[in-house]
Amino acid sequence: MSDGAIDLKAEARAKAYAMPLEEINVADPDLFRTDTMWPYFERLRKDDPVHYNATGHEDGPYWSVTKYNDIMSVDTNHEVYSSEPSITIFDPKEDFTMPMFIAMDPPKHDIQRKTVSPIVSPANLHELEPLIRQRICATLDALPIGEEFDWVDKVSIELTTQMLATLFDFPWEERRKLTRWSDVATAGPESGLFSSEDPDIVDQERKAELFECVDYFTRLWNERVNAPPKGDLISMLAHGEATRNMDRMEYLGNLILLIVGGNDTTRNTMTGSVVALNQFPDQYRKLRDNPSLIPSMVSETIRWQTPLAHMRRTVTQDTELGGKQLKKGDKVIMWYVSGNRDDEVIENPNAYIIDRERPRQHLSFGFGIHRCVGNRLAELQLKILWEEILTRFPSIEVVGEPKRVPSSFVKGYENLQVVIPSRL
Repeated sequence: MSDGAIDLKAEARAKAYAMPLEEINVADPDLFRTDTMWPYFERLRKDDPVHYNATGHEDGPYWSVTKYNDIMSVDTNHEVYSSEPSITIFDPKEDFTMPMFIAMDPPKHDIQRKTVSPIVSPANLHELEPLIRQRICATLDALPIGEEFDWVDKVSIELTTQMLATLFDFPWEERRKLTRWSDVATAGPESGLFSSEDPDIVDQERKAELFECVDYFTRLWNERVNAPPKGDLISMLAHGEATRNMDRMEYLGNLILLIVGGNDTTRNTMTGSVVALNQFPDQYRKLRDNPSLIPSMVSETIRWQTPLAHMRRTVTQDTELGGKQLKKGDKVIMWYVSGNRDDEVIENPNAYIIDRERPRQHLSFGFGIHRCVGNRLAELQLKILWEEILTRFPSIEVVGEPKRVPSSFVKGYENLQVVIPSRL
């Protein structure tokens, strides 16, 4: 970590503890861009674990739930804490609503989720494993040795986009469109992805690109609905009893859910693993000395990185949480990124320890009916990636500070410059 980054974190810590509690707004995307949200979450866990922010967000007041057990109690009670109308802190735009099964309650959620879940069944993952390994090997073998390059672009994006193209049976040569649509769907005005930071222009450009997305996928749907059912996601949706009559916006919503779920989370954990092992070189040595720790390291990375920082619920009836009275209609943000650093549940949570006693004790995949449907696929991709890295490279060295995504939802990386000094 550079001296500048250390100074920035010290300044953030002083500010977080000096600021009046009611002024703390952990949804500020700049905190995530600068990686300075940690002391704010630490203070909320300590002083106000169910915290009401009345004025800090453009879409209105919200409750922040920051401790592990409180998050669990919200995440596993879908009767009181509904996923409708949105799973992010942002409310849906009235003129651009994208229904998706993660933002639905039972029974519709259960039926739609069941339609696509066979693609990540243990049997299908077993079939996919040789293909995943072959592509990872080809990607790693093409990396430059002794030259600086962007790990995010050449490895994390490339591998996750290849996987998505396979799951959708998407035209291979145009697979980077999937990355673009994923980024556009989740990015805010500060992202630099749009021609302006003006929110109205951002909304217009986002709509235009996502309409391109649904138009493209509608062509694929029309091809597959008139063909025998196959094992890809589009065919599953087109032939599924619960999904074959979706309207255009619901189709788009479920596409974006599957694209973002398959792209952002795995891609940012692939990058986060390199960041973590460089920040904790003793753990990197431990991994090289004992590759059997890879599965445990993968789970620890998913906790330490927490690729989706939050999920949102909406209160369906007056209720009590952590001694606070929540009203029907209130917005509740479960900060997974904070719960994964709760030292009352996870010992020494800010450290990256690849041989933890319970490495899968984390919130990153959620709990209850909305637990991440693709969690085993994500773990498999990361496991194979590190198995193949360890047979090729003595180290992957981070050069400079990572460039992080300015988002309080997707906790990720735009760029990570690295050098691989040599091959084994």
